[in-house]
This record gives sequence, C-alpha cells and structure tokens, in this order.
Amino acid sequence: MSSSLEPSLRAQSPPSGHSSPPETAMTTKATSTAPILGTQAELAQLADDELLIRFRALPRDSHERSVACEILVQRYERLVRSCVRQYRGSPEPVEDLMQVGYVGLLKAINNYDPSFGSGLSAYAAPCVSGEIKRHFRDKRWQVHVRRSAQELLLEMRKATEALTHTLGRTPTDEELAERLGCSPEDLLEAKQADMVFSAYSLDAPLSDRDDPAQLSDVLGDEDAEMEHAIDMEAVSTHWDELPEREQRILVMRFYGNLTQAEIGARLGISQMHVSRLLTRALGHLRSRLLDSPDDLVRSA
Repeated sequence: MSSSLEPSLRAQSPPSGHSSPPETAMTTKATSTAPILGTQAELAQLADDELLIRFRALPRDSHERSVACEILVQRYERLVRSCVRQYRGSPEPVEDLMQVGYVGLLKAINNYDPSFGSGLSAYAAPCVSGEIKRHFRDKRWQVHVRRSAQELLLEMRKATEALTHTLGRTPTDEELAERLGCSPEDLLEAKQADMVFSAYSLDAPLSDRDDPAQLSDVLGDEDAEMEHAIDMEAVSTHWDELPEREQRILVMRFYGNLTQAEIGARLGISQMHVSRLLTRALGHLRSRLLDSPDDLVRSA
C-alpha cells in the first residue's frame, strides 16, 4: 500500500474490538486552507521532542494539536510498518494490521513524556507491538471463544504432547483434566475451541523472515514490554520520589531497551542487584499509583 493512501487509512475506523484512535488530524476539517498549510509547515520544522511538547500543551480539540499528531504519525509510519512486517505471512490483511499498529502508535504519542529524554521510538515500539499482539489474541478465532478457553487450549496442546511422550499413548480426557487442574466442562470447551480454531497452524511462521514470529507467540502470553511500559504522565507525579540510580535503571530498561545485564555493566553492579532495584522501584510506583487512583487516568 503506497504511503499516499495512509492518511485515508488512518482516518478509517480501526478493526472491530479496538477503540477509535485518540488523535488524528483527519477528524477536524479546516475552514481555511492557508492557515492550515502555514501551521503544518511550522510544526513540520520541529524536532520530535519539541513537537511532542507542543502537542501536549495544546487543547485536545485544537486543530493544531491534530496537525501535530498527524505529523508524528507520518514520521513513525516506518516503525509501524516494521512491527507489522513480521506478521505479513498471516491471514490477517496488512491494512488491518496497520490500523491496529496506528492505534498503538497514537496511544504512545498521547502517553509519552519527552521530558524523560529516552525518545518516542523506544516508547512506541512496545506499544505498537503490544497492540498487534492483543489483536491476534482476540481476533484469530473464527467464532467467539472466551479468553479462558483460548488460553486453556494452548495449555491443553502442551499437556497432550507431554503426556503422550510420558505415557506412550494419547492421554484420556480425565488425565488431561487432572494435568491441567481444570474441570471436564472446561476441557470440553477448550476442545470445542480447538475444533473451530482456524486451520492455520499455531506453529506456522507469520512471515518469511529468518526468525519469524509464530501464531502461538502472540496468542498465549502477555506482552511483557507492553505490560511494563510506564504511563509517563501518571508516573511523573511520583518519579522524583525514586533515588536517582533507580530512575536511571528504569529509563535504561524500559526506554533504552537494555537488558538487566547490560544495565549492570554500565553501572558496575551485578544483574541480580539490577533486578532487585527494578523490583523495588516498580513496586514503589505501583503502590503509590494504587494509593492515588486519580493518577491512573491516562491521557489517551
């Protein structure tokens, strides 16, 4: 799909199950062409962080805010395409996945605080990937199947393989239910889900890359990066309560995409020590946010 078609694509409603993107430049019609072109030209000259600061300072119903958002979306189109590309071999239309990816990008634009200085790209990548993964978890079923049954199906397949290897035969339903710790009724629902699930194999690659993602990669597990991506606006209230070293560790881990071992090497401490400091910092922020429910309201 050519880039010239992207504005109209982003203006469409996202695939079923996703809320409308929080910002698009297409939602506000201009009454005068000249001022719009002037505003767009001015904003286009700004660096990402300057544009984000301007974006966050503007009223939500401001046309200038919508234009700023559209410029950012255009700049990060390549990032969205990169995230979508690993799933290009899936039955899902690329256009739909692009729409889902843009939803994740728009959430990142609304939540990212440039004052943290790690860059929008580092923050947006897990947001976009997480949105696509949730889409696959929710939409790869040909009929409506409860999330619990979807997850139990994946566990059932693993248990069936393990028991078959151990017993030298196909396990009975009773043996499977005991292994899974579920009721016969839940096991039956999982088996029914298996029957209606797309014939597309869970082990089939979702692209033709050397290291393609598999459908099982996006159906069963939560996206750890997405779950831990810090809502910058909410956290900023309590950020200064953390020691400077813990602030640096959080930034390097979640927005610099460094491993705990890499962080330890930079700070001259062990990976285990980094893990303890991360746990302590995240625990403090979580408890403070839970103590202040109003801080949990996101700007998206």
